[in-house]
Amino acid sequence: MTNRRDFLRTSSLILAGGLMGNQMLHASVADNGKKAIGLQLYSLRDAMKVDVLGTLKQVADMGYTTLEAANYGDGKIYGMTPADFKKAIKDMGMKMTSAHLGGPNYTKETHNQAMDWWKKALEDHLEVGVKFMVKPGMPTLKTLDELKVWCDFYNSIGELTTASKVQFGYHNHSHEFEKTEGEIIYDFMIKNTDPKKVFFEMDVYWVMRGGYKAVDYMNKYPDRFPVLHIKDEKEIGESGQLDFKSIYETAYKNGLKDSFVEVERYNFDPIVSVKKSYDFLNAAPYVK
Repeated sequence: MTNRRDFLRTSSLILAGGLMGNQMLHASVADNGKKAIGLQLYSLRDAMKVDVLGTLKQVADMGYTTLEAANYGDGKIYGMTPADFKKAIKDMGMKMTSAHLGGPNYTKETHNQAMDWWKKALEDHLEVGVKFMVKPGMPTLKTLDELKVWCDFYNSIGELTTASKVQFGYHNHSHEFEKTEGEIIYDFMIKNTDPKKVFFEMDVYWVMRGGYKAVDYMNKYPDRFPVLHIKDEKEIGESGQLDFKSIYETAYKNGLKDSFVEVERYNFDPIVSVKKSYDFLNAAPYVK
């Protein structure tokens, strides 16, 4: 974990080095004229523990326009009230459009308690102004019957959130591309959730690690992936394993609403890796 002294030293070097200019593109650019490139704040999980506001300021200075949070508890987001968090990032020229929310452990018997938790989470995130609330994963399930219980649960959450004009989604890893009772878990989930209530935030890297191509899934289910996680082995574009051009082009064709860079492993200090990922996408002519 980066200590505060190293964190601040790295931060100063980045800010002193200057940032790449932003390209003006048509309908998909953010309100401030920058490309609509978002960041999942889990990418800077250690830095966010050291200095929340300082880290967010650096994210804004890099050029990111939208945020997806990964920290919620006791009614607070990164230790701040929803109203205070919203104001802080608005003052920096950003907005939070999505949040990853683990929620309580779930069984059929705890359904009502779990839904109460999601009701409170919805209230808090409405105050921030999110468009999307995303479940970032679930336990390993051994049967399709068990999986169907969770699909029904997701439909219930989606029914709750859509009534407030917030979409509920599920974020994949690689294990959803394994088979249970002869069925690919991801496909079963897509087929057993209501498209009016549940979307899927496709993590393009984990699809690849699961043995499939993101574009193939986008073509197979064109209306289910309005939000993407843009990820690579480390920094975006670093591995050469993903065809980001075809991913973006297909996503735009299908009506992409939001996307978030997520960097989980790094060749550099995480702040540097996150900036390099932004620079790669900002320079890419296929990113709007």
